Amino acid sequence: MSQTAYRTHHATDVTEALVGQKVTLAGWVDRRRDHGGVAFIDLRDNTGLVQVVIYDEEMARPLRSEFVIQVTGEVRLRPDGNENTHLATGKIEVVAENIDILAKADALPFQVSTALENESENKLPGEDVRLKYRYLDLRRPSMQYNLKLRSDMAKAARHALEDMDFTEVETPTFIKSTPEGARDFLVPARLVPGSWYALPQSPQLLKQLLMVSGVERYYQLARCYRDEDFRADRQPEFTQLDMEMSFVDQEDVMAMAEKVIAAIWKVAGYDVQLPLPRISWQEAMDKYGSDKPDLRFGNPLVELTDYFKNTPFRVFQAPYVGAVVFKGGAATPRRQFDAWQEWAKQRGAKGLAYVVFAEDGELKGPVAKNLSDEERNGLREAVGAEPGDAVFFAAGSRESSQLLLGAVRVELARREGLLDPKKFAFTWVVDFPLFKPTDDPDDDDVAVGHSKWTSMHHPFTMPSKDWIDKFDQDPEHAMSDSYDIVCNGEEMGGGSVRIHRDDIQDRVLNVLGIGKEEAEEKFGFLLEAFKYGAPPHAGIALGWDRTVSILAGTDTIRDVIAFPKAGGGRDPLTGAPAPISDEQRAETGVDYDPDEDEN
Repeated sequence: MSQTAYRTHHATDVTEALVGQKVTLAGWVDRRRDHGGVAFIDLRDNTGLVQVVIYDEEMARPLRSEFVIQVTGEVRLRPDGNENTHLATGKIEVVAENIDILAKADALPFQVSTALENESENKLPGEDVRLKYRYLDLRRPSMQYNLKLRSDMAKAARHALEDMDFTEVETPTFIKSTPEGARDFLVPARLVPGSWYALPQSPQLLKQLLMVSGVERYYQLARCYRDEDFRADRQPEFTQLDMEMSFVDQEDVMAMAEKVIAAIWKVAGYDVQLPLPRISWQEAMDKYGSDKPDLRFGNPLVELTDYFKNTPFRVFQAPYVGAVVFKGGAATPRRQFDAWQEWAKQRGAKGLAYVVFAEDGELKGPVAKNLSDEERNGLREAVGAEPGDAVFFAAGSRESSQLLLGAVRVELARREGLLDPKKFAFTWVVDFPLFKPTDDPDDDDVAVGHSKWTSMHHPFTMPSKDWIDKFDQDPEHAMSDSYDIVCNGEEMGGGSVRIHRDDIQDRVLNVLGIGKEEAEEKFGFLLEAFKYGAPPHAGIALGWDRTVSILAGTDTIRDVIAFPKAGGGRDPLTGAPAPISDEQRAETGVDYDPDEDEN
C-alpha cells in the first residue's frame, strides 16, 4: 500500500517502468549536493533512496538534512554514466516540479545519512547519545533493517506454529512473585495496601496451567522481566518466544522447535539443515569449556589430568588440568603473552600458563622448566600441537578451568577472524544436571529454596527417566530432561519436560529446601491445579532478542530492540527510572504499616 494522502509511491517503487510518469514522494532529505545551479537531494523513506533533481534554486535553497518533504515530479532516466549501481533506484531520478516542506529539522546531534552508512566518516557517538536520540538512531538503514527483520521473523514463527496447530494465548503481566532464579520487579497494589504484584520473569507457571486447561499447544511472544545486576548484553525487560505442548516428550519439542528455527532463518535466505546436531552438557564442557559451545570452528580442549598425574609441577597437581592449542602462537612476542595474563586475570583467574613449541621442536616458556623430561617429550603429541604452536593451560577445579580454557578458545578464534557472523552453527545441548550448588561464586542466579542445591533450570523440570527414583538421594549427579538450543556460542533458548506428578514435585522441592507451607504460599495455585489431572507436558522458549541479534549479525541485542535500556537499567531517552512525587508515593501504599490500621 504505497499510495496515501502524501505519496503515490515509496522511494524504491520508482523504477524504469515509471519513466515519463509523474509521482509524488514523501520522506526525509538524506543529503544534498549542489552543482552549478542544479541541486540534487537523496530522498529517503523506509524503503530506501531516490535521487531528486531540482533546477529551481528558490525551491532548493531552504532544504536541509532531515527536513521532511513532499516532492512531486517526473521520472526520467539518469544521463549516461551517472547511474548508481549501488542503489536500487540508481538508473532513474525524479525532476522536481513542486516541493512542500512538511517539517523542519534542527542541527543533528549525529549524522544519520544513508550516504555515510558503512563509510569511514560515519562515526557514531557513544551509546548513551544514541539511546537519548533513539528516534534518530533508528532512521539509520542498518537499524531499519533490524526492526524489519525482527518483524519478519515473528511473522515466520507465527506461521510455522499455526501450521502445527498452536494457539496464541496472552498471559498476565501482573502476577504473584514465584521463585524463578532472579529477583522480581515488584509493583505496589494501590487497592490492596501492603500487597504487591510481580512482573513475570517468564510465563512458566501460567503456560503449565494452560496445559492443565486443555490448551494442548500454546505459544506467545511474551514480555519478561528480571531484576538482575547489569551485564553487558542483558536487558531488564526482554521478549521470549514461548512454546508449550501437552502429551509430548523431549524429542517432540525439539522437532517442533527445529521447524520454527528453520522457518525463521528462511526469512533471511538461509536454509537450516535438519535435524540439528546434539551434544551432551558434559561433552560440551569437556570439549569446548562452555555449555553453549561455538561450533563455527574446531580446536577443542584437551584434558591432561591423567597425563600430569605424577607431575613434579605443583600448579598441575590439581583435580583438573586442561589445555588449548594456540595455532602459530610460538611467534607471539613475550609482551603479548603478558597481555594474555592480564586478560585471564580480568576473568577471575590467577593467570594463564603456557608453553611454546619452537620451529625446531624445542619446548620453551615459563612452564617448560617445571616439567619432567618425560612430560616435556610427550607433550606436543598429547595436545596435538605442531612446531610453531603455543599451548595455554588451566589447572584447578574442573568447571572453572574448563570455563577459562573455553573463553581462551573463543578469543583465539576471534583474533584469527574465525567468528563469521553469516555462518550459523546450531547444536542442541542435552542431558543437563537437575541441580547445581548454591555456593558457586561464578553464578549470579538467585538460589531457589534454602538448601545447598538449587535448580539448574527451574523447580518444575522433570528428572530424567534414569533418575526419577533416586534424584533426591544423589542431587549432585542427578540429571534432567532439559535441553538448550545454541547457535554461534550463544544460548538461543532452552526448555524441559515439566513435572506433572505431585509426588515428584514434592521431592524436588524437598531437595531445594522448600517446605509444604512455603510451596503453598508461593505457587500453591499450580500444585492445586495438578490435583485435577495434569497431562504430561514440555516446552521451550527462545530468547527473542538474542535470536534476532544472531540472525542480524549485530554485536549487541540492543541493536535489535527499538527502545532498549542502557547500563543499570537506565533509559537515556525518557529518563526512567525516575523519582515520583510525594502524592504518588502516598497513593501507592509502599509505606503502608498494618499496625497503624489496627490502632
